[in-house]
Amino acid sequence: MKQITFKIDGMHCSMCEAHVADAIRRSLPKAKSVKASHHKGHATFQIEDGVDYSPAIEQLSNAGYRVLSTEEGQPQGLLSKLFGGKKQ
Repeated sequence: MKQITFKIDGMHCSMCEAHVADAIRRSLPKAKSVKASHHKGHATFQIEDGVDYSPAIEQLSNAGYRVLSTEEGQPQGLLSKLFGGKKQ
């Protein structure tokens, strides 16, 4: 599992956050923990390694948002912090 962060231009309110999160969920049905923040200007979600997340970028673009950058990392949940991202 990896965490993806999209830096997004064009989110201005909580309704934009909902639109962004819905677009990610629609384009990536296996995405987990989808969150968007217009204050921070980004959206994050978790997805299995090897899954192509480019359909989400295309969906967001079609909805009028611009993905400025993407970042891949390890999920930051409690278990990841306790076990360093290793499955026990």
